[in-house]
Amino acid sequence: MSEEANVLMTLENRPAGQVARVSINRPRKLNSLDPDTIATLARVAADLQGLSGLRAVVLTGTGDKAFAGGADFRVIAGLDQDSGEAFITSLHRMIAAYRAIPVPVIARINGYCLGAGLELAAGCDLRVASDNAVLGMPEVKIGVPSVIEAALLPRLIGWGRASEMLLTGENVDAAAAERIGLVEKVVPLDELDAAVERWLDSILAAGPNAIRLQKSLMRQWESLTPDQAIQAGIAAFRASFATDEAKRFAHRPAK
Repeated sequence: MSEEANVLMTLENRPAGQVARVSINRPRKLNSLDPDTIATLARVAADLQGLSGLRAVVLTGTGDKAFAGGADFRVIAGLDQDSGEAFITSLHRMIAAYRAIPVPVIARINGYCLGAGLELAAGCDLRVASDNAVLGMPEVKIGVPSVIEAALLPRLIGWGRASEMLLTGENVDAAAAERIGLVEKVVPLDELDAAVERWLDSILAAGPNAIRLQKSLMRQWESLTPDQAIQAGIAAFRASFATDEAKRFAHRPAK
């Protein structure tokens, strides 16, 4: 286990490749994000980006009360215009670093997932929440707008639902989050790890090159027109035959 006071990282070696587990480790602060924690998370993400054997990343918070309770309010209270810009830019770069990891990143949401925590979860590829989870974007209630990766929310839940969350600052429970598409799955807290494991089993059973090509293509789709996205897909399909992976997987016995 790689460990710093505010972030824990475990790298599991499995027959099909490596799985990284990253945990925000400030449980007494509801795993809120201060500058040191943001910097550590960014360094961990940068390290993971370069691991050729990496197959998936699971991102969570220590304990069973919070994934991440948002930006540390004590930090927010001390910001001015210049330091505020620097802080929010560092937060964006950290989340962008997780979005740039070339394999699936799963948000394991265990409890509160608020503000910057929800933006981090929105930046992941898949989200599973415990049934005690609470999700929201409360920034307007403390006098600032929701910014940076809050821009991903309309893609996930539509403009109307995003407007409701961002303009009222009201939280939603896990069941509502699943209903509106903010998370893909909700399970009892004691079944959270099993739900993550089912996704990992599917990812690890797939072609590693295909998974990386698929994630890269999906990121491209975010900024392309439909016609451009189709052409990018043709290029990705061609690239999949640069190795023998497709031939090997096509001849595997069906399960």
